[in-house]
Amino acid sequence: MLKHKTALVTGSTSGIGLGIAKALARQGANIVLNGFGDVDGARAEIAALGVDVLYHGADMSRPAEIEDMMRAAADRFGRVDILVNNAGIQHVAAIEDFPPERWDAIIAINLSSAFHTTRLALPAMKAANWGRIINVASVHGLVASAQKSAYVAAKHGIVGLTKVVALETATTGVTCNAICPGWVLTPLVQKQVDAKAAALGISNEEATRLLLGEKEPSMQFTTPEELGELAVFFCSPAANNVRGVAWNMDGGWAAQ
Repeated sequence: MLKHKTALVTGSTSGIGLGIAKALARQGANIVLNGFGDVDGARAEIAALGVDVLYHGADMSRPAEIEDMMRAAADRFGRVDILVNNAGIQHVAAIEDFPPERWDAIIAINLSSAFHTTRLALPAMKAANWGRIINVASVHGLVASAQKSAYVAAKHGIVGLTKVVALETATTGVTCNAICPGWVLTPLVQKQVDAKAAALGISNEEATRLLLGEKEPSMQFTTPEELGELAVFFCSPAANNVRGVAWNMDGGWAAQ
Protein backbone atom coordinates (compact mmCIF):
# COMPACT_ATOMS: atom_id res chain seq x y z
CA MET A 1 0.00 0.00 0.00
CA LEU A 2 2.85 2.40 0.76
CA LYS A 3 5.26 1.50 -2.02
CA HIS A 4 7.19 4.56 -3.25
CA LYS A 5 6.32 6.43 -0.04
CA THR A 6 8.90 7.47 2.57
CA ALA A 7 8.27 7.38 6.31
CA LEU A 8 10.44 9.20 8.83
CA VAL A 9 10.01 7.88 12.37
CA THR A 10 11.78 9.68 15.21
CA GLY A 11 13.02 7.61 18.13
CA SER A 12 12.77 4.49 16.01
CA THR A 13 15.76 2.31 16.92
CA SER A 14 13.73 0.38 19.53
CA GLY A 15 10.33 0.04 21.19
CA ILE A 16 7.26 1.78 19.80
CA GLY A 17 9.15 3.67 17.09
CA LEU A 18 10.76 0.54 15.69
CA GLY A 19 7.42 -1.29 15.80
CA ILE A 20 5.77 1.47 13.78
CA ALA A 21 8.69 1.68 11.35
CA LYS A 22 8.51 -2.07 10.71
CA ALA A 23 4.74 -1.97 10.14
CA LEU A 24 5.13 0.83 7.57
CA ALA A 25 8.05 -0.98 5.93
CA ARG A 26 5.92 -4.12 5.55
CA GLN A 27 3.56 -1.97 3.47
CA GLY A 28 6.47 -0.97 1.22
CA ALA A 29 7.47 2.41 2.65
CA ASN A 30 11.13 3.40 2.65
CA ILE A 31 12.19 4.30 6.19
CA VAL A 32 14.24 7.05 7.79
CA LEU A 33 15.33 5.85 11.22
CA ASN A 34 16.39 8.10 14.08
CA GLY A 35 17.52 7.38 17.61
CA PHE A 36 20.36 5.82 19.56
CA GLY A 37 21.34 2.42 20.95
CA ASP A 38 21.38 -0.59 18.61
CA VAL A 39 21.26 1.35 15.35
CA ASP A 40 22.71 -1.47 13.26
CA GLY A 41 20.17 -3.96 14.59
CA ALA A 42 17.25 -1.66 13.83
CA ARG A 43 18.59 -0.90 10.36
CA ALA A 44 18.99 -4.63 9.64
CA GLU A 45 15.42 -5.40 10.78
CA ILE A 46 14.01 -2.78 8.43
CA ALA A 47 16.27 -3.69 5.49
CA ALA A 48 15.18 -7.34 5.85
CA LEU A 49 11.67 -6.19 4.90
CA GLY A 50 12.95 -5.22 1.44
CA VAL A 51 12.84 -1.42 1.63
CA ASP A 52 15.49 1.29 1.57
CA VAL A 53 16.67 2.58 4.95
CA LEU A 54 18.39 5.81 5.92
CA TYR A 55 19.57 6.46 9.46
CA HIS A 56 20.09 9.93 10.89
CA GLY A 57 21.24 10.45 14.46
CA ALA A 58 19.71 13.91 15.01
CA ASP A 59 19.44 14.96 18.65
CA MET A 60 15.73 15.79 18.82
CA SER A 61 16.34 18.57 21.31
CA ARG A 62 18.37 20.52 18.74
CA PRO A 63 16.42 22.27 15.93
CA ALA A 64 19.52 22.57 13.70
CA GLU A 65 20.05 18.79 13.81
CA ILE A 66 16.36 18.20 13.08
CA GLU A 67 16.65 20.47 10.04
CA ASP A 68 19.68 18.50 8.86
CA MET A 69 17.77 15.23 9.25
CA MET A 70 14.82 16.51 7.24
CA ARG A 71 17.18 17.75 4.51
CA ALA A 72 18.95 14.38 4.42
CA ALA A 73 15.62 12.57 4.07
CA ALA A 74 14.54 14.85 1.20
CA ASP A 75 17.91 14.51 -0.53
CA ARG A 76 17.73 10.72 -0.38
CA PHE A 77 14.05 10.08 -1.07
CA GLY A 78 12.61 13.29 -2.53
CA ARG A 79 10.34 14.11 0.40
CA VAL A 80 8.91 12.73 3.62
CA ASP A 81 5.42 11.40 2.91
CA ILE A 82 4.73 9.99 6.38
CA LEU A 83 6.06 11.68 9.50
CA VAL A 84 5.83 9.82 12.80
CA ASN A 85 6.81 11.95 15.79
CA ASN A 86 7.66 9.36 18.40
CA ALA A 87 10.85 10.48 20.18
CA GLY A 88 10.38 10.92 23.90
CA ILE A 89 12.04 10.82 27.30
CA GLN A 90 10.66 10.66 30.83
CA HIS A 91 11.52 11.88 34.32
CA VAL A 92 9.46 11.26 37.44
CA ALA A 93 9.47 13.66 40.39
CA ALA A 94 7.18 15.95 42.35
CA ILE A 95 6.98 19.44 40.86
CA GLU A 96 8.91 21.12 43.68
CA ASP A 97 11.71 18.56 43.21
CA PHE A 98 11.62 18.48 39.39
CA PRO A 99 14.99 19.61 37.97
CA PRO A 100 14.34 22.54 35.60
CA GLU A 101 16.85 21.16 33.10
CA ARG A 102 14.87 17.89 32.93
CA TRP A 103 11.67 19.89 32.31
CA ASP A 104 13.38 21.75 29.46
CA ALA A 105 14.73 18.53 27.93
CA ILE A 106 11.36 16.73 28.07
CA ILE A 107 9.49 19.67 26.51
CA ALA A 108 12.18 19.97 23.80
CA ILE A 109 12.25 16.29 22.83
CA ASN A 110 8.64 15.27 23.47
CA LEU A 111 6.91 18.40 22.13
CA SER A 112 9.08 21.00 20.38
CA SER A 113 10.73 18.41 18.13
CA ALA A 114 7.32 17.53 16.66
CA PHE A 115 6.73 21.19 15.83
CA HIS A 116 10.07 21.38 14.03
CA THR A 117 9.64 18.17 12.00
CA THR A 118 6.07 19.13 11.10
CA ARG A 119 6.88 22.65 9.92
CA LEU A 120 9.66 21.22 7.74
CA ALA A 121 7.63 18.31 6.31
CA LEU A 122 4.40 20.18 5.52
CA PRO A 123 5.44 22.19 2.43
CA ALA A 124 6.34 19.09 0.38
CA MET A 125 3.30 17.18 1.66
CA LYS A 126 1.00 20.04 0.64
CA ALA A 127 2.69 20.33 -2.76
CA ALA A 128 2.08 16.61 -3.36
CA ASN A 129 -1.43 16.88 -1.85
CA TRP A 130 -0.72 13.76 0.21
CA GLY A 131 0.86 13.30 3.60
CA ARG A 132 0.37 11.63 6.93
CA ILE A 133 1.55 13.10 10.23
CA ILE A 134 1.19 10.71 13.15
CA ASN A 135 2.10 11.98 16.60
CA VAL A 136 2.76 9.37 19.24
CA ALA A 137 1.27 11.05 22.28
CA SER A 138 0.23 8.92 25.28
CA VAL A 139 -2.78 8.28 27.43
CA HIS A 140 -1.02 11.05 29.40
CA GLY A 141 -2.06 13.37 26.58
CA LEU A 142 -5.64 12.77 27.78
CA VAL A 143 -5.33 12.24 31.55
CA ALA A 144 -2.66 12.95 34.15
CA SER A 145 -0.58 11.03 36.66
CA ALA A 146 1.21 12.47 39.65
CA GLN A 147 4.95 13.18 39.42
CA LYS A 148 4.95 13.37 35.63
CA SER A 149 4.41 17.12 35.17
CA ALA A 150 6.70 17.65 32.18
CA TYR A 151 5.67 14.46 30.38
CA VAL A 152 1.94 15.12 30.87
CA ALA A 153 2.33 18.75 29.81
CA ALA A 154 4.26 17.73 26.69
CA LYS A 155 1.82 14.99 25.73
CA HIS A 156 -1.22 17.25 26.22
CA GLY A 157 0.67 19.73 24.04
CA ILE A 158 1.17 17.09 21.34
CA VAL A 159 -2.58 16.40 21.27
CA GLY A 160 -3.24 20.14 20.92
CA LEU A 161 -0.63 20.49 18.17
CA THR A 162 -2.22 17.53 16.36
CA LYS A 163 -5.60 19.30 16.31
CA VAL A 164 -4.14 22.56 15.01
CA VAL A 165 -2.23 20.83 12.19
CA ALA A 166 -5.38 18.88 11.29
CA LEU A 167 -7.38 22.11 11.02
CA GLU A 168 -4.70 23.86 8.97
CA THR A 169 -4.57 20.93 6.51
CA ALA A 170 -8.29 20.09 6.56
CA THR A 171 -8.94 20.89 2.90
CA THR A 172 -5.80 19.12 1.66
CA GLY A 173 -4.71 15.52 1.22
CA VAL A 174 -2.59 15.80 4.37
CA THR A 175 -3.92 14.39 7.65
CA CYS A 176 -2.62 14.67 11.20
CA ASN A 177 -3.62 12.37 14.06
CA ALA A 178 -2.29 11.24 17.42
CA ILE A 179 -1.90 7.78 18.95
CA CYS A 180 -2.27 7.64 22.74
CA PRO A 181 -0.92 4.34 24.13
CA GLY A 182 -1.22 3.16 27.71
CA TRP A 183 1.43 0.81 29.05
CA VAL A 184 3.53 -0.64 26.23
CA LEU A 185 6.07 -3.35 26.99
CA THR A 186 9.17 -1.59 25.69
CA PRO A 187 12.70 -1.94 27.13
CA LEU A 188 12.01 1.26 29.12
CA VAL A 189 8.87 -0.17 30.74
CA GLN A 190 10.56 -3.53 31.34
CA LYS A 191 13.13 -1.65 33.44
CA GLN A 192 10.27 -0.23 35.53
CA VAL A 193 8.87 -3.75 36.03
CA ASP A 194 12.30 -5.07 37.01
CA ALA A 195 12.84 -2.18 39.44
CA LYS A 196 9.45 -2.71 41.08
CA ALA A 197 10.15 -6.45 41.45
CA ALA A 198 13.54 -5.78 43.02
CA ALA A 199 12.27 -3.03 45.35
CA LEU A 200 9.36 -5.11 46.65
CA GLY A 201 11.10 -8.49 46.58
CA ILE A 202 8.45 -10.01 44.31
CA SER A 203 8.44 -11.91 41.03
CA ASN A 204 8.48 -10.20 37.66
CA GLU A 205 4.99 -11.53 36.98
CA GLU A 206 3.62 -10.03 40.21
CA ALA A 207 5.38 -6.72 39.50
CA THR A 208 3.77 -6.68 36.06
CA ARG A 209 0.32 -7.27 37.58
CA LEU A 210 0.89 -4.44 40.06
CA LEU A 211 2.03 -2.05 37.32
CA LEU A 212 -0.94 -2.81 35.06
CA GLY A 213 -3.40 -2.94 37.94
CA GLU A 214 -2.65 0.65 38.89
CA LYS A 215 -4.02 2.07 35.63
CA GLU A 216 -4.94 -0.40 32.87
CA PRO A 217 -8.24 -2.31 33.30
CA SER A 218 -7.43 -4.81 30.53
CA MET A 219 -4.43 -6.01 32.58
CA GLN A 220 -2.43 -6.40 29.39
CA PHE A 221 0.22 -4.39 27.64
CA THR A 222 -0.36 -2.75 24.29
CA THR A 223 2.32 -3.96 21.86
CA PRO A 224 4.48 -1.98 19.42
CA GLU A 225 3.03 -4.22 16.70
CA GLU A 226 -0.54 -3.15 17.52
CA LEU A 227 0.49 0.51 17.47
CA GLY A 228 2.22 -0.09 14.13
CA GLU A 229 -0.98 -1.47 12.63
CA LEU A 230 -2.91 1.60 13.83
CA ALA A 231 -0.31 3.79 12.11
CA VAL A 232 -0.81 1.77 8.92
CA PHE A 233 -4.56 2.39 9.17
CA PHE A 234 -3.97 6.15 9.48
CA CYS A 235 -1.97 5.92 6.23
CA SER A 236 -4.70 3.99 4.38
CA PRO A 237 -7.44 5.38 2.12
CA ALA A 238 -9.96 4.38 4.82
CA ALA A 239 -8.49 7.11 7.02
CA ASN A 240 -8.59 9.90 4.42
CA ASN A 241 -11.07 11.86 6.55
CA VAL A 242 -9.76 10.89 9.98
CA ARG A 243 -8.35 14.23 11.09
CA GLY A 244 -7.25 15.58 14.45
CA VAL A 245 -8.13 12.54 16.54
CA ALA A 246 -6.34 11.42 19.69
CA TRP A 247 -6.84 7.67 19.41
CA ASN A 248 -6.15 5.95 22.70
CA MET A 249 -5.00 2.32 22.73
CA ASP A 250 -4.85 1.98 26.48
CA GLY A 251 -6.81 -1.04 27.68
CA GLY A 252 -9.56 1.16 29.10
CA TRP A 253 -7.26 3.48 31.11
CA ALA A 254 -8.93 6.74 30.02
CA ALA A 255 -12.43 5.21 30.20
CA GLN A 256 -12.32 5.04 34.01
